[in-house]
Amino acid sequence: MRACPCGSGRGLDACCGPLVLDGLPAETAEALMRSRYTAFVLGETEHLWRTWHPRTRPATVDTGGVTWTGLRVLEVSGGGPDEVTGVVEFEARFTVDGAADVHRERSTFERRGGRWTYVTG
Repeated sequence: MRACPCGSGRGLDACCGPLVLDGLPAETAEALMRSRYTAFVLGETEHLWRTWHPRTRPATVDTGGVTWTGLRVLEVSGGGPDEVTGVVEFEARFTVDGAADVHRERSTFERRGGRWTYVTG
């Protein structure tokens, strides 16, 4: 069993894999955020582009040059299965050119067409 990069403790196939690799919708904003982190780790730019709100989505998505090394969810507000907005604050550890660093973000999510989308961080 390959562990899911999002740090849930579950296997990739039972966690973010179906969202990232098969395009299944996330049930919560946190699940979408975790799947997007996993997509960054795996270099799955299609998932990142598909789950980015069209209002804020860039023309292309690049995951190169960074090695993601860990995720810690700090706070979740809203974003449940029956909600339309949510906020997830997290820290993502990474290395670039051998130097370790941390990216901290407070991401906002919105349901669009019944699916969670990343709006901004």
